[in-house]
This record gives sequence, structure tokens and C-alpha cells, in this order.
Amino acid sequence: MKIIARIHNAYDEKFGVPRQSGLAEEVVSTVVFEEEYRVPEALRGIEDFSHLWLIWAFDRAERDIWSPTVRPPRLGGNKRVGVFATRSPFRPNAIGLSCVRLLGTEKTAEGTVLKVAGADLVNGTPIYDIKPYLPYTDCRTEATGGFTDEVEKRTAIVRFSGEARKRLTEDEMKALESVLKEDPRPGYQTDPEREYAFSFGGKNIRFRVADGILTVFGAD
Repeated sequence: MKIIARIHNAYDEKFGVPRQSGLAEEVVSTVVFEEEYRVPEALRGIEDFSHLWLIWAFDRAERDIWSPTVRPPRLGGNKRVGVFATRSPFRPNAIGLSCVRLLGTEKTAEGTVLKVAGADLVNGTPIYDIKPYLPYTDCRTEATGGFTDEVEKRTAIVRFSGEARKRLTEDEMKALESVLKEDPRPGYQTDPEREYAFSFGGKNIRFRVADGILTVFGAD
């Protein structure tokens, strides 16, 4: 398959990226097409759709071997289930599928780009294809969620220390709150004294979580 585009956003590394698409809509991403595909006609009519499917590569998780079972973070990383019953990046073919909200198109020096919200792709991730989301067929109200229906979702109230507020803009704090309210820690990590860090938009974000409160205390 050919790479048709790459995504650009503030997700500098895997840790901190939402576990599913649509969870952090305050983070805006830009889809920039490869030169061969910067053809205006290829996007004709796309703005009539509110959401899109992105088909992309887990390019940072590619391996020569694969395992028939994986340990989903939603199950605390302690229980194994079949790889085809999960959305784990460690698959025979490292392909991802995400539904994003289309904010619009924009003409730039790199051709017409797409502005999307709710992506769960690391900055620079290659995209293989883009398809419109069709509500009449893609939305299944009777669907069940397997083991994800059985496990309580862990979320957090996000707060910023005075020092962090000095180093972050209002837009950055809104984006970070959208990301961190989902509590990106592995399910088995609950130590309230432990410090976590990840790179977001070129800044080193440091936080702790205690009693359901996630406090960002550093942004260097």
C-alpha cells in the first residue's frame, strides 16, 4: 500500500495519545498529503461530511513476529485476550482505523490539507486511505462492546499548578485537559506519588494522579 498522507499534531510520543479516536476533540490535527496526492479533485465533496475514517499504519509498533494474544490496557495490562478481539497496535498487519471529525480544508504551501479533531495518531503517522463516515450504515446503535462494556472506565479531573499555568497557553491547557481527563496511565499503575511525563507539542508535561485528581505540575 502507498502512503497518501501524514498527520501532524501535538502528540510527540505514544504515551498520552488517547486510546481511541474521538476522546480528545480539543486536539486539532492536520492531514498533509504526499506530493503525488495533492490533487484538488481528490477532495471534491469531502466537506459535505462531518466525520472521516482514517486508515493508517502503526509504524512505531511494527514487528517481524506477532502474538495471538495481547494484554489490553483497559483490562489493567494483566489479562490476555485474542489479538483480533482488541485494537492493539501489535497485530499481524500493523494497521489502524480511526474516526475523526472534519473541521474543514485549508489551502497551504503543501497543498490543500484537512483539519480534523479527535485523532489518536502520533505526530507523523503515515495514512493509507481516507473514507467518509456514513451515519446510516456506520452507526450501529445495537452494538455491544465486549470486555470494554464490563470494565469501569477510569477518568480524572484535571488541574494545573500555578507553575504549569505560567508555561502553557489557554489553548494548550484545553487540549491537555481533553487528553488527560482519560487518565493515560496503564491500568495497573495506581501509585499517587509516582510522577509521569510525556512530550506534548514540544513541551515536557509532568503530572501525578491521586484520588481521581490529575495535577499537571510541570511543562518545560
